[in-house]
Amino acid sequence: MIDTPLPDLDAWVSYFGQADIPVLRHTMAQLDELRENAERTNARRISSVILHDPMLTLRVLGYIEVKRSKTRQTDITTIERALMMIGMKPFFNDFKDLPIVEECLKPYPRALLGLLRVVNRTRKAVDWARDWALYRHDLDVDEVTVATLLYDFPEILMWCFAPQLSLKIVERQKADRTLRSVAIQEAIYNVPLYQIKAALAEAWHLPQLLKSLMDPEHAEHPRVRNVKLAVDLARHSANGWDDAALPDDYKAIGELLHLNEEATLRRLGVEPLQSPTEDSPADPQPQ
Repeated sequence: MIDTPLPDLDAWVSYFGQADIPVLRHTMAQLDELRENAERTNARRISSVILHDPMLTLRVLGYIEVKRSKTRQTDITTIERALMMIGMKPFFNDFKDLPIVEECLKPYPRALLGLLRVVNRTRKAVDWARDWALYRHDLDVDEVTVATLLYDFPEILMWCFAPQLSLKIVERQKADRTLRSVAIQEAIYNVPLYQIKAALAEAWHLPQLLKSLMDPEHAEHPRVRNVKLAVDLARHSANGWDDAALPDDYKAIGELLHLNEEATLRRLGVEPLQSPTEDSPADPQPQ
């Protein structure tokens, strides 16, 4: 575990490049069940398990890149395609006895809780991103799913391998909500997480399409906005449904989906704000 920040971006990339990324205990339990019935399972069923665990998703994409043929030109951008390329038997052989995050963070219960909150937030973002992608008739909803799931993977890695530093980030954010996340990350980690994400995506040779979908610099593309807005909504709503950033999120989502405010809130499962003239004004709450 890293208790003091590494000096620079290269040091973080080098460290994470050699790290054995842990996965959730529940994920391994599900894979063990599927392994026992390998003859009756398929890539889609296994993919649905993997896509609930951003750490395992990252491991699978890294694995397929290492194993890819030098003659293969097409990137593998979804987990189901990766599994079809790997094969069921090799997958079950090579993805067993993986480190378990609950065991790795056993001495750091507060950090484990922080990690699980990020994973839960990520899953909510994925649900919204998939729903909007289907509504928009996206060319490949599974690509949007993977990009959304991995959008905050550096934050997850920090919880796994630098739990004490990650707790300092949370404490600093609670102490002053006006501070920008990038500034806090630079103060605690010596480098902002978005730079670590870009550098690791390059070092691990993640598919160019996924890198583009995770890059807000390409926000002129609807697919990128689909991913980013889902991530933003999940992050802001995690602070409470009265978070000041949510109205802007609703407006941007409505523009993406070409829906008015009422239809947007209905699709998100959020009740609109009551009129100030009503007797019992209330903040929007999830249905």
